Amino acid sequence: MTVISANSLDLTFQTNDGSVQALSNVSLDIEKGDFVSFIGPSGCGKTTFLRVIAALEQPTGGTVSVNGMTPDEARKARAYGYVFQAAGLYPWRTIEKNIKLPLEIMGYTAKDQQDRVNHVLQLVDLEGFGKKFPWQLSGGMQQRASIARALAFDADILLMDEPFGALDEIVRDRLNEELLKLWARTEKTIGFVTHSIPEAVYLSTKIVVMSPRPGRITDVIESDLPRERPLDIRDTPEFLALAHRVREGLREGHAYDE
Repeated sequence: MTVISANSLDLTFQTNDGSVQALSNVSLDIEKGDFVSFIGPSGCGKTTFLRVIAALEQPTGGTVSVNGMTPDEARKARAYGYVFQAAGLYPWRTIEKNIKLPLEIMGYTAKDQQDRVNHVLQLVDLEGFGKKFPWQLSGGMQQRASIARALAFDADILLMDEPFGALDEIVRDRLNEELLKLWARTEKTIGFVTHSIPEAVYLSTKIVVMSPRPGRITDVIESDLPRERPLDIRDTPEFLALAHRVREGLREGHAYDE
């Protein structure tokens, strides 16, 4: 079942220096339960595409649908949760109250709010940290709290804009493992922006390679790795072959930066 569908999508920004085409002729279908990573250098439109899906940017051509609705209709229907690059937690609210914020806005009862908070804190392995403030948590824990907030209202789709990019490699590896476990437990459809080839290959069922000037899709790579993926799968020939194909796709798009 197709849950996100883009067809000949274009987006041009108007600036003081003239127009900038951020996306050109982007067509892609994402199926229910897919984990799709978007990879490419800065300026290739991967974050812009995610923002179009989330109704944070308006395309200037083509169409995009989310659960058969326009992105704006999907936003109003709470079809997706969105995780930004920075955790974006309010420092004066506890972790629990940060997670409750969208639930408060949506009008959930106090009991419903608490039940959902307890559930998502368990999902992201933050049980016992609900009463803490963001400044009392590490960067990785803050990002897990941000993911919990996006999961709180149980949307079927999770959109993630390079959520682990600022973290060190050890923490990033651990959160990659936890995200795969979370995906397996919740069966959500995930769209994930990254600059990291190993991260894209490790996490994804489908890797979308993008190139800039203007932003376009140059390759869509289906992963044949098993869904159960310990970290040491990254040393296997199958993993290395996929990573090589992604790297070559980036180079062929004249976009790979060493």
